[in-house]
Amino acid sequence: MHWYGNDWWWSHMGWMMVLWAVGGVLLVVLTLFVVRTLSADLRRPMRPEAPAPREDDAERILRRRYASGEIDEQELHRRLDELRSVS
Repeated sequence: MHWYGNDWWWSHMGWMMVLWAVGGVLLVVLTLFVVRTLSADLRRPMRPEAPAPREDDAERILRRRYASGEIDEQELHRRLDELRSVS
């Protein structure tokens, strides 16, 4: 009978088995790729967050000079206004 011949097997069932096997291998490769990519991202150290904004160095120096008595309050405010207008 023609149903049990080699032609029927390779024209119908044989190719279907080959396609399922190739698809299975591709699925395994894709799964391994995704797992490896995700695990590499988890092992990578996270970037530290941006540091909190610090007070400008010039302002800090002015406040220190005011605290030590080198400049008076009017001079402090005048220079702070000048610094802030330039920034």
